[in-house]
Amino acid sequence: MNADTLFGIHAVTTLLKRDPKRVRRLLVQQGRGDGRLQELIERAEACGIEVQRRSRAQLDEQVAGVHQGVVAECMPLRAGTETDLEQLLETLQEPALLLVLDGVTDPHNLGACLRTADAAGVHAVIAPKDKSAPLNATVAKVACGAAEVVPYIQVTNLARTLQLLQRYGIWITGTAGEACDELFDSDMSGPLALVMGAEGKGMRRLTREHCDRLVKIPMAGEVSSLNVSVATGVCLFEIVRQRKSLG
Repeated sequence: MNADTLFGIHAVTTLLKRDPKRVRRLLVQQGRGDGRLQELIERAEACGIEVQRRSRAQLDEQVAGVHQGVVAECMPLRAGTETDLEQLLETLQEPALLLVLDGVTDPHNLGACLRTADAAGVHAVIAPKDKSAPLNATVAKVACGAAEVVPYIQVTNLARTLQLLQRYGIWITGTAGEACDELFDSDMSGPLALVMGAEGKGMRRLTREHCDRLVKIPMAGEVSSLNVSVATGVCLFEIVRQRKSLG
């Protein structure tokens, strides 16, 4: 099996804390011995992970991005399945908060959405297997550790999955610019799955038809829409605000 690479001090530290068994080997820049990097090396060695020194040029060649002197070679991330989702729903002890991404294919956007989902307390991110970004090193880097802790569920049939969520009493709320109801005027406090569509195209028709309601983010300027990861953040933290206001 091919190895993924994860780089950057924060991302690698989070991986070592959350899932050290995924790490095959740690590559560290020669000549760097600052405190944060040394702490990371000690954590890796305590987990029995091989640590090797490399020149900065060698690390630059291995990854496209700011590696901060550390690269982890690790087993690829695995997306969850419909079975994993059902197990999650069966064991939840609080109102569900799920994020559904319909047609988000950019790994940078997926990584940003996972990071925001983790911050907002989302229980899982759901996406169709087709026309969706896979879990890869870019996603993991942008997510800054969230890809290791937030379940990313890829399903064969998204419409069928939305029906499953409804059977569990979860309200399906889709986002669309032409919706009549505004986000901030809508009750988002109960068990909820927030559906975000692809930039430009929005949700697919069948996905839209399976939503219980549609809401929109009010836009005051000339721009008609937001980047999907930004819009996701706005919506999720409005949900968080409403839930906190209920105590």
